[in-house]
Amino acid sequence: MTDTLERAISRFRPVSRDGEEPVQARVTAAAFRAAVEQRLAGVERDIGEIKSRVNGLIFVVIGAVITQLVLRVAA
Repeated sequence: MTDTLERAISRFRPVSRDGEEPVQARVTAAAFRAAVEQRLAGVERDIGEIKSRVNGLIFVVIGAVITQLVLRVAA
């Protein structure tokens, strides 16, 4: 079973362009942290944008409801 698992994992390892020797796929801890921080910052920006869009949508819906209430009371 171990041999089968090793062969399955080796299919996902990157190989060099000539296809003979595997490429070193290790990354330093500092580089990994920097990449994670960049991705996290991007996710935070995206969440902030989504939050502002949802708030705007809620504002429009509440405005439409208030407008309908005022028109019904006035009529």
